[in-house]
Amino acid sequence: MSDASLKGRVVLVTGGSRGLGREMALALAEAGARLCITGATPTPELERTAAELAALTGAENVLAHAFDVASPEAAVAAVAACVGRFGRIDMLVNNAGRGMRLISETFNKAPAKFWEADADAWRAIVDINANGPFLMARAAVPHMLAQGFGKIVNISTSDQTMVRRGYAPYGPSKAFLEAASRVWAQDLEGTGVDVNVLLPGGATDTDLLPPSPDKKGADGNLLSPAVMRAAILWLASDASNGCTGGRYIGRLWDGPEAARDTPIDKPRIM
Repeated sequence: MSDASLKGRVVLVTGGSRGLGREMALALAEAGARLCITGATPTPELERTAAELAALTGAENVLAHAFDVASPEAAVAAVAACVGRFGRIDMLVNNAGRGMRLISETFNKAPAKFWEADADAWRAIVDINANGPFLMARAAVPHMLAQGFGKIVNISTSDQTMVRRGYAPYGPSKAFLEAASRVWAQDLEGTGVDVNVLLPGGATDTDLLPPSPDKKGADGNLLSPAVMRAAILWLASDASNGCTGGRYIGRLWDGPEAARDTPIDKPRIM
């Protein structure tokens, strides 16, 4: 996608060193955006991705830091670092997340029983997947409101995964995030700050799945992380201004209408 509005746009991508986050950050850098990426800890992957982004958009347009999004102080510091470097924050992509491997390395072959889950592992998944996006948005929104412009994109998962046997708490944490996203969109209506949800539309080839020669999702398929590229570029651009409260599926992308999921007035969990 070539859109002049992406040139110079300041985007903070949490969990931007690998997987979906890396792919979205690379696409945005290719379009001329300025990128802040975070990882939970300093890693070679974070350094490599930062170097790749710098090669695309210039070292002066890239900031990479290790911040734990589940920490209120770190979330504030991450946003402050972005604003301090670039003078603003136009978009927050809440991509950082932890999956079921914290509970079981064989969850995709033998459903994990919730009562056998380690309490600390359970808490870590919920803290990062549910509380992390809140803390990051809480830190970023005041800057966006002051600008009169901003975009928040929360990265989610498929409906089936939210209620799939053996996928707690990962699936339910994403159900929480989607419900929260709908509330945030309403809270921010009319402010110039849009909130949307983006999901791949199936299991993707990332570290959320255990390494295996025949790695695949519960449906037997495996998507490339590149499935997120076109959608994130549209969501970052002025073409999506005023579009809020939506749920978009990367796998179905052929423009926003084709990929927008049908709204449900009364969500049904049970």
